[in-house]
Amino acid sequence: MDASAIPSLSAKDYKSHIKPVWCPGCGHFGVLSALTKTLAYLRIPKQDVAVISGIGCSSRIPAYIDCYGFHGVHGRALPVAAGLKAARPDLTVIAAGGDGDGFSIGGNHFLHACRRNMDMTYVVMDNEVYGMTKGQASPTTQPDWSRSKLTPHGTGVRRFQPAAIALAAGASFIARGFAGDPNGLTHLLAQAIGHQGFAFVHVLSPCQTFRPEQKAWKQQVHACQMPPTHDAARAAELIQRDDGMALGVLYAQSLPVYHAALRDAVGLDRIEEEFQL
Repeated sequence: MDASAIPSLSAKDYKSHIKPVWCPGCGHFGVLSALTKTLAYLRIPKQDVAVISGIGCSSRIPAYIDCYGFHGVHGRALPVAAGLKAARPDLTVIAAGGDGDGFSIGGNHFLHACRRNMDMTYVVMDNEVYGMTKGQASPTTQPDWSRSKLTPHGTGVRRFQPAAIALAAGASFIARGFAGDPNGLTHLLAQAIGHQGFAFVHVLSPCQTFRPEQKAWKQQVHACQMPPTHDAARAAELIQRDDGMALGVLYAQSLPVYHAALRDAVGLDRIEEEFQL
């Protein structure tokens, strides 16, 4: 559809009537703001957008956006989103979740979604903690973080590196944003949704309740020192040398996009006939 023929909507028009239940100061408010601004900027009709999530504080986001949405089970946002994109390639499919949901129980799905390279966007709101279950260490938590009662001496386990793993697994678009900069994040999300292929947006989204020290992120984030590259080797060097606080597009490459070969719909009667003895 010609974008000029689509009625102009504001970011507010994309917000549902349901009020977020996130804690005051949660970074996810900034992500919600950026996502609705992005949809308004791209002028995507509400009926052409689907937001798919798993479980966790961040995974509540489909309820707060006035479009199609699916609140799935823990770690399964990506396979549900992939199935939807396969069946309805005309839709703009956005998967959303957190660091625990996406990199722990959903870690295997993350790897294969990257390499499959379907045309969809994955937004991970990373606060380095399991917030909804009251503050346990997540895959991206520092090994010496000792505020959790379950790991009072820290986990002693090296952190999961989202951008590096995404690159190694074959993602064709990798970016990092900050929830405290909704306008900058809007720009990144617009690029991600416009990218042809699997776009991974790693969002630093502070948890004021269980990780109050993350308030310092506002002073620590900085623009990426290198322009976006389509060279995987250069992107790997950038990511490995990075302090984890660089914002912007880290890697963007044009790679073959996976399209499912859909067959004609088959009714249940036809399927039952095949199993009759």
